[in-house]
Amino acid sequence: MRNRYIPGLLIFFLLNKYLMASDSSSYPYNLPVSFHFKVDFGSGYDNDAMFQEVGGLSAEIGVEELIVGGENMFAYRLPVRAKYGNLVLKRGIILNSKLIDWFKNAIEVFEFKPMDISVYLLNEKNTAINSWEFVQAYPVKWVVSDFNATGNSLAIETIELAYQYFKKNKT
Repeated sequence: MRNRYIPGLLIFFLLNKYLMASDSSSYPYNLPVSFHFKVDFGSGYDNDAMFQEVGGLSAEIGVEELIVGGENMFAYRLPVRAKYGNLVLKRGIILNSKLIDWFKNAIEVFEFKPMDISVYLLNEKNTAINSWEFVQAYPVKWVVSDFNATGNSLAIETIELAYQYFKKNKT
């Protein structure tokens, strides 16, 4: 009696050997994970660079309609300048945070010191595979999560930053 599972196992082992031997960067569907990232505020903010979530990486081109006399079928839609969303960072509350001091200085003294911020998407070797640089970012919103005596969640702060524009760099 012949074993019917041998060809299937042989295909599995050959395929596994091929995938293990090939360079992962040459595999066309090597998609990065979104949970391995780093935020960089520059020197002096090393303890403030740990976040559980980064959001707001969005850009869109505005459109202006131009109505031309004699053309009743449509209006021309012309591109105008780009619009960027706010950068939203979430983390557990950190005591003695230079980032929150920067934010409080903007709120209480109305003194803004814009800074460039970088966000890096990392691979399994902790090297950057993509990065985004947010130019002249400054704080616009700070939210602390609700305190609930019946819950068991961490106190989370959400920091929202406006910026002029961002550049996506491939590293």
